[in-house]
Amino acid sequence: MLPILIIGVGKLKESWAREGCAEYVKRLGRYCQLDIKEIPDQPEPQTLSAAGIDQVKAREGEGILTQIRPGDRVVALCIDGKSYSSTQLAQKLQSWSMDGKRLVLVIGGSLGLGNNVISRADEKLSFSQMTFPHQLMRLILLEQLYRGFKINANERYHK
Repeated sequence: MLPILIIGVGKLKESWAREGCAEYVKRLGRYCQLDIKEIPDQPEPQTLSAAGIDQVKAREGEGILTQIRPGDRVVALCIDGKSYSSTQLAQKLQSWSMDGKRLVLVIGGSLGLGNNVISRADEKLSFSQMTFPHQLMRLILLEQLYRGFKINANERYHK
């Protein structure tokens, strides 16, 4: 069973997000060993310079990097990453499960991921050119992982 760690910056505050994520975590239990770690988001002043933004992302990145082991396969969710169809993502899950590494998927905070995390990533994955709130992105990621495992198991999944 593929070990997966999802690292997300920030807590799930709304009940709809917590409930939706909990449902997919429960469903994924038969396909993978899933763990989710929440990294505290850093306070941001109302006006931030480019250097200030980089500092916030770097501090959040330090928290993220403490959860990553040397042998992990790290996939950073980034707008400029590679996009896949659900079937192609299922194929990626299949290939990732073959190498014996823990799969770590990283969702950044409101400002994105710092260069310290992006440079550690083995791959960058994009779900869209649009920006999503981290709570919604976590739910979308969990749903796509579930869909991918269902595809790989040749099981029907309601579209």
